[in-house]
Amino acid sequence: MPRVRLVPDQELPPETLQQVTAMEAAGQDTALTRGLANAPEFFKKYFSFYLPARQGHSLDEALIELVRLKVARLNDCFT
Repeated sequence: MPRVRLVPDQELPPETLQQVTAMEAAGQDTALTRGLANAPEFFKKYFSFYLPARQGHSLDEALIELVRLKVARLNDCFT
């Protein structure tokens, strides 16, 4: 059971629901998106920073992924 409530489809704002639907269609995990949907203002600010950074506009995507994996490992999170 997650520690953060994952917002179900019927409670998501339309734009977030559209994003979740597209992610699920692509076989992606929607837990982060659904968790952040509990705080809509934070959600918008987070993704205005995160998506450009994650898409290699700030750092190389490969480096971002290596850092993400290292942080996960250091926190005993095996994703």
